[in-house]
Amino acid sequence: MKKILIINGPNLNLLGRREPEIYGTMSFEDYLAVLRHRFQEIQIDYYQTNHEGSIIDKLQESDGKYKGVVLNPAAYTHTSIAIADCVAAIDIPVVEVHISEREKFRQISYVSPFAVKVIKGQGLEGYSQAVSFLIKDL
Repeated sequence: MKKILIINGPNLNLLGRREPEIYGTMSFEDYLAVLRHRFQEIQIDYYQTNHEGSIIDKLQESDGKYKGVVLNPAAYTHTSIAIADCVAAIDIPVVEVHISEREKFRQISYVSPFAVKVIKGQGLEGYSQAVSFLIKDL
């Protein structure tokens, strides 16, 4: 069975409660159940952390174990050269996902140049688009 890993960064554990006018009212765990039902032919694993180094560790561990990674580095998108370096260094395709498009200062991504695809502003459905891309287009 093909496997895909979803990694969510800081504060995304608060989805469903955090700024519902921007992020909606569904928790990621509830949406994950939707994804797993939608893509029954693959195994979707999930990891969320608020810590930059943990994202890097998980990315490095995923290399060779998964067909691809869906990564929402959240605020680290705009600050972490270390995560960008990791995405560039591993041999696994990474799709960068962002639920919303927000302030101008959040438009800079250190990760995007190394991702195989970037999806933003599609709400939680951006994750579905990313998974679909990984299983169909790669």
